[in-house]
Amino acid sequence: MKTNLSPLRVRAFRHGLVTTVLVLLVCGTIGTMSLLSYNSAQSRMGSLSARAVGEITAVRDYVVDVRWPLPNGAQVTASVELAVTPPPAGTRSEVAYEPSNPQHAAIPGAVLLAELDRAASGMSFSAVIALASVAVFLALVVRRLRLTNRPARKVVVRRVRVQKGLIARSWLETESGPQRWIPVYYDPVLVGMPSPVEVSVHGDPRTDRLLAVDYAGTVLYSSGATVRTEPQGRRTDNPVRPGEDIEERTAASSSALRQFRADAALIMPAPLVGLFWAYLDAGGFPVWLGATLITAAIALWWAAVRGSDPS
Repeated sequence: MKTNLSPLRVRAFRHGLVTTVLVLLVCGTIGTMSLLSYNSAQSRMGSLSARAVGEITAVRDYVVDVRWPLPNGAQVTASVELAVTPPPAGTRSEVAYEPSNPQHAAIPGAVLLAELDRAASGMSFSAVIALASVAVFLALVVRRLRLTNRPARKVVVRRVRVQKGLIARSWLETESGPQRWIPVYYDPVLVGMPSPVEVSVHGDPRTDRLLAVDYAGTVLYSSGATVRTEPQGRRTDNPVRPGEDIEERTAASSSALRQFRADAALIMPAPLVGLFWAYLDAGGFPVWLGATLITAAIALWWAAVRGSDPS
């Protein structure tokens, strides 16, 4: 029987590809904004070419007045905004300033330096997330496509849907031989799968962690390791025979929008993660927005990688 071995014909691959591209777009946007911010801060920092050692003479909230001698012996005082708790008056500090405009100055902890560090962190973090998501996705695809090269055997299984926390997954529960539970990426064909039913399994459920299951000409790939204990969560079994509304239910579960709607619950913590990140970084709304978007994108990608079930 001919099976859908082309990755683009596999629903799970297409959905994983979409979510991976979404992560790349979010990371690319955040990385670009961070690069622009970095270049701006670096340009302003580059003009502070002169160095001196000064003394903080006054503290007002997060603004300090610092005084230092110029090379000609004159004393100059400048106000510097800090991103950290200011040191007390009388503290000596290094000063970087613009020779032609000494009022443009910075000391350790200045907002300008914090912007530079924040922008550099944004670029590096976005790059790491983008590369990691692509690497993991490609590794999953390569490993799954190789599964169909193994010999196939007939196994009687029943499809169960298990809801645990915010994510639901499809499992194939074996009935012949030692009982095993095989997590599989969702495909609409699962909705109409009778329970029990005989399928062809590439690999051995008793010993292999990853398997490929051929049912009605569709290959269902493992979304995780085969387990020996029943998955925890709220279980729903497929009926012995599909109902009269099976075509309508199958068509509804095929929608990509339905998949994202089912996974939307996973992005609910994203604003709180963004708030926590902005608090730690003291970056305000831009940092909160960036952290929220990247957390939401990763959540949708993670649901696709884990094989969430929208049926």
